[in-house]
Amino acid sequence: MAERLPSLQEIALESQSAGLATDPSELHGGLCGWLAGGGRNAPDWIAAVMADESLAPETPGGALSRMRAATAAQFADRDFDLQLLLPDDDASLAQRSGALFAWCRGFLGGFGLAAGRAPPLSDEGRESLGDLARFAAATAQDDGDQEDEEALAEIEEFVRVAVLLLHGDCVLGPRHRQQFN
Repeated sequence: MAERLPSLQEIALESQSAGLATDPSELHGGLCGWLAGGGRNAPDWIAAVMADESLAPETPGGALSRMRAATAAQFADRDFDLQLLLPDDDASLAQRSGALFAWCRGFLGGFGLAAGRAPPLSDEGRESLGDLARFAAATAQDDGDQEDEEALAEIEEFVRVAVLLLHGDCVLGPRHRQQFN
């Protein structure tokens, strides 16, 4: 089982004290995009993901440091147990869908910064990136029924798998090709 992420509340508190004006889900999406696109797994990730060199590195042992460590470990886990930092199931459909779409926006930003203009994507990777962009542009639904709940769960799982695919294209594939050269 992969390492667990800190809670949304822990990330929100530490983000606020660090002067980050971003939603915890969006920040985690940015970190995931950064790592999936080949960005360095280092304490200065915040400045890179937020595209602001004046931001201080994470506090050792703090929530943001633990989030980075857990996320990097989840990407390295052979069980593909990547967790998205999102509100619990007891939150409203609007809160959960809004957080998922914010997570996707963060992912796209971090991925673009790390992977650059022409990342080495498979056809499936390009299609997945386009789907993530559509989710990032979506708006939260105010309320819904069981069918909407099931659709959100399916979208969340699709996002998780798409992110792992993109990580495979940009990080694992090049790493394996280097081993064989």
